[in-house]
Amino acid sequence: MNLRVVRLLAAGCCLSFLVFAQSEDKYSINQRITRIRELGKRDSSVIPALAQYLNDPNRDIRLEAVKAIVKLDTDRSLEPLARAEHDNDPEVQIRATDGLVNYYLPGYVVKGGLTGSVTRGVRQVKSFFASRNDQVIDASKQVRPEVADALAYVIRGSASMDARANAARAAGILRANAGVPALLDALRSKDNEVIFEALVALQKIDDPQACSGVRFLALDLDDRIQMTALETIGDLKCLDCAPQVRSALSAARNGKIRRSALEALAMLGIPEDRSIFQQSVNDRDPEVRAAALEGLGRIREPQDYPPIEQAYNEQNADWRVHLAAAFALVNEGKVDTGDFSPLAYLVENLDNRSRAYVAFAYLKELVRRDDVRRALFPLAPQATKDQKIALCQIFAASKSEDVVPVLSSLEKDIDPDVALAASKALRTVEARKTS
Repeated sequence: MNLRVVRLLAAGCCLSFLVFAQSEDKYSINQRITRIRELGKRDSSVIPALAQYLNDPNRDIRLEAVKAIVKLDTDRSLEPLARAEHDNDPEVQIRATDGLVNYYLPGYVVKGGLTGSVTRGVRQVKSFFASRNDQVIDASKQVRPEVADALAYVIRGSASMDARANAARAAGILRANAGVPALLDALRSKDNEVIFEALVALQKIDDPQACSGVRFLALDLDDRIQMTALETIGDLKCLDCAPQVRSALSAARNGKIRRSALEALAMLGIPEDRSIFQQSVNDRDPEVRAAALEGLGRIREPQDYPPIEQAYNEQNADWRVHLAAAFALVNEGKVDTGDFSPLAYLVENLDNRSRAYVAFAYLKELVRRDDVRRALFPLAPQATKDQKIALCQIFAASKSEDVVPVLSSLEKDIDPDVALAASKALRTVEARKTS
């Protein structure tokens, strides 16, 4: 498209808005708000008309326009909502952000977004950010570039810390890779909610290139920030951050920091830290002990097999110790699936509500190994409903195409929830092949 055509189009847009603005001047603010609400009850064909109101000098008009566009919730809503992120009013930005997430994660505005808290006051907003959000869209969904760019703009440029934190949370939910530079900038913020949401978002996006930007927070003076930073370092496998993690462990102010630092070190699984894990393998704190067993399992030193096996068979040990020992034994190469085997034990715990998230995380990591994956395939047909659904997600995360036959079989399962989970997993595998 040549420059002359671009100028003509721009002039046309300006002219149409001037005509639109002149035609709206005869209506009061309340009348225009009523008109916007009426338009919001129609279909997506009215979105261009609603988008015109986003340029109105009156904040209440722009806010109503965003609400109406969010309510319509179609792919035609994305462009005007991305444009609304550049508004100078925080509530307009917050509602636009929640609307963008809602398109990719239906129901978010009603159940998960900040929008409702904004209308109820500061106390509810602070309560909103006090709880961690673990939602993410399916890996098969691709977020449009203008959406990621709009979120990055708010993370960097909003005058409101609440709007920035909300946009950081949205970037994580949408796995917006293009937002990583903005999230790294947000880690330098003076607002702890912005920093916390940026760290969680980086975990969800799972981009190892973010490691260098997280390092300095491993020794932060705020417990919540330090613990989340250590967790992020572990999740992203930031091996270069190991010195900072060791420093955090040796200088831990309390048991929570100690546990977080040892867990991060365990996630890194560096052989030179083996002695640290050996010292803690019989610790009285079950979380510390579990982290030590994980670390030994990732290092995979055959000499550590006996103490790991002893922990697995210990009758009165905490369930976290048993699961960590099971994970470590499988990582050491014990992949049989007979009665009382560690791999079968991990699958069994996918049925236990209080333990399933731990077993799921272990299996999600282990399934990337060919021998573990092959051992799990025969277990899937006989698994319970909850186990099958979890295994579908686990297989999809393996980044291997040999999971397709077992997922295709589960797609024909008589339980519709299992069939749906298998179908989603297959779409994820296909999306990775084409990306």
